Amino acid sequence: MIATGYARAEAYYKVGELLFIRNQTTMHAVMAKRLLPHEPSVDAPNPEDEPDSPAIEAAALAIAPQAADQTPQKALWERFNNPGKRFKPVAEGSTELRFEILMAHIMPREGDDPKIKRYVVYELTVRQDSNEMDAQPAKIERRYTDFRELYQSLKRSHPNELNNLTFPNKVLMGNFSSELIGERSEAFEAFLAHVAEQTKLRDSNAFLRFLQHEELTKACQFLDERRHEMAIPMLENCFRLLNKVYMNRSRPVVLILCRLVAACTVSPVPHHAAERWALLALGRFETLCDIDLLPLYIPLLHTCAHLWWQRGQDQKPITDRLTDMSKQGINIANTTSLMQAIHKIDPRTETI
Repeated sequence: MIATGYARAEAYYKVGELLFIRNQTTMHAVMAKRLLPHEPSVDAPNPEDEPDSPAIEAAALAIAPQAADQTPQKALWERFNNPGKRFKPVAEGSTELRFEILMAHIMPREGDDPKIKRYVVYELTVRQDSNEMDAQPAKIERRYTDFRELYQSLKRSHPNELNNLTFPNKVLMGNFSSELIGERSEAFEAFLAHVAEQTKLRDSNAFLRFLQHEELTKACQFLDERRHEMAIPMLENCFRLLNKVYMNRSRPVVLILCRLVAACTVSPVPHHAAERWALLALGRFETLCDIDLLPLYIPLLHTCAHLWWQRGQDQKPITDRLTDMSKQGINIANTTSLMQAIHKIDPRTETI
């Protein structure tokens, strides 16, 4: 990007202006037309040719989540064997963000060091339901201490927003009782629903950390170890989760999506879902207003151009976009990789 000061800021604003311009042929539609399956995870509809086609979003989001590398644990507590029994449809044309804890188990796993203190892990399911249950829920696991840490952090920064909320207290005995786990689960669900409804709470760093920090840290460690096959499912789950909680073009969503694209394309042989995530990322940048994320756009375009070359697809729509930006006086030199650009905005452990 432009080096420093005024020139750099001016270049970013020019990028922002360009993102609002629609080409007559629309790069987005052209690339959607050329999208090839390349061993997709599931049979998904082909994106349509209209600009901003919902099918492009559907094609990427329909990629089935991959199983995590975890040994299934025997549930200590379950609310319902069939979550659908609890499902309540939302009014036609509306959606509702829902947090549910349907299961809990004890860690460490059976056979692990018996000297390690045991604790309860709650499996949190996050859905964006409509008149039908969300078919692609996101799931994360959290301890009581994670919920408590979030509550205490929000209580310190936004006490007024939590005045009428009661959080379950610690107990010295009976942590593993089904009754206590059930009561805590309902309290945690109500707490998270309240946080998601309050803009200040939902947009807080504490809530974002609660949602993604554990999985994102592990994923970045896997990337650092070149274990991309382990990192990508975690990043996909992170994206699905954040995409339900925040706006499509919000900073957390766009950042995790770009990190996912980088992870899918960093190997000599791209991940089979790389194109779909890349298309989705390009679409999200078309009307992006967050200037802090614009430094990711040129590295993303270069990454996509290389991916299209690897797949034998037409790179012209992307190179045309880069040419247009160059004519506007924007430095389009590919001096920074997408992963490096992400690392500058949100430093993690992954190798750059």
